[in-house]
Amino acid sequence: MKYTPEYVSLRGVEKAAVLFLCVGEERGSELMSQLDEAEIQQITQAMALLGTIPASAVEEVLVEFQAGIVGASGVVGSFEIAERMLAGFLPKQKVGEIMAEIRGPASGRNIWETFATLNEQMIHTYLSGETDQTIAAILSRVKPDVAARVMPLFERDRMTGIVGRMIALETLPRFSVEVLEETLEKDFLRSVSRRTGPDPHQRIADMFNKLDSGLFEEISGTLAAESPQAFAAIKQKMFTFDDLARLDQNSLSRLIRSAEGPVVPLALRGAKKGIRDRFIEALTVRAREMLLEEMAALGPVRARDARDAQDKLIDLANDLARQNIIRLPSEDDPLLTEGEF
Repeated sequence: MKYTPEYVSLRGVEKAAVLFLCVGEERGSELMSQLDEAEIQQITQAMALLGTIPASAVEEVLVEFQAGIVGASGVVGSFEIAERMLAGFLPKQKVGEIMAEIRGPASGRNIWETFATLNEQMIHTYLSGETDQTIAAILSRVKPDVAARVMPLFERDRMTGIVGRMIALETLPRFSVEVLEETLEKDFLRSVSRRTGPDPHQRIADMFNKLDSGLFEEISGTLAAESPQAFAAIKQKMFTFDDLARLDQNSLSRLIRSAEGPVVPLALRGAKKGIRDRFIEALTVRAREMLLEEMAALGPVRARDARDAQDKLIDLANDLARQNIIRLPSEDDPLLTEGEF
């Protein structure tokens, strides 16, 4: 049987929502009263976000559930219809809580998304001053991988206590979640935003990182003469392909292993000898042989392709550093001299 695209795209809970909409608000309320709270919330959310479903897809849903109905008319799901159906069997306050959870607030969702993007050390520093119960409530709201990175930063006894509270934690009332969100927004995220807001020097440094090295050298003299302090600050923030040679051996080896396809051999074909040798030295004997074979097999390469590959390695290094998988070189790390090239 060939199904319509609209039907194929429907998830199970969305098909259930279609059925509830087909039977109408009164009967739908009776049926929904037999479900538990988690099921009610899932179906209500699907119903609220369903939008317009064409009659052909509705018919296919009904056939799948052996309803024996053909030629059904389309249905429309909305927040208002879902709310009225809930009101048929739930107290007004409970309806309000479920709909508030489904609707958002959008700002609340953004707060948790922003919070989850922060460095785990920064999150840990902020949470360290909170009670274990508050920490448990906050970490239970973020993505598991974020909580997993933050949790080991606490002392063992405190970490155990926090996990215990997370296990025992029941679903938070909406007003408690809103208090948490308001506190995070006011006391933490705003101050972080002020400290880590857009840095014009960093933006320009990132641009220079992507600029052709020859062109950068051409304009450097003029920029250094016209804006010596600003240009010096920008250069300190730059992280170029040559800087990868200052990675410690473990970090450089991990970077090479994390790169996909011909990125490394292609990048090294356009690198200075000293940089190329530094990459090769970070590998095992067998890995060195394989890399050299891959470089030789590439044949002639365009300078632009080599530069693009180098940019990909820079981006990869920054990504790995943000995940604390590798350590980027600091200003105090030694630089390679021209003689080493």
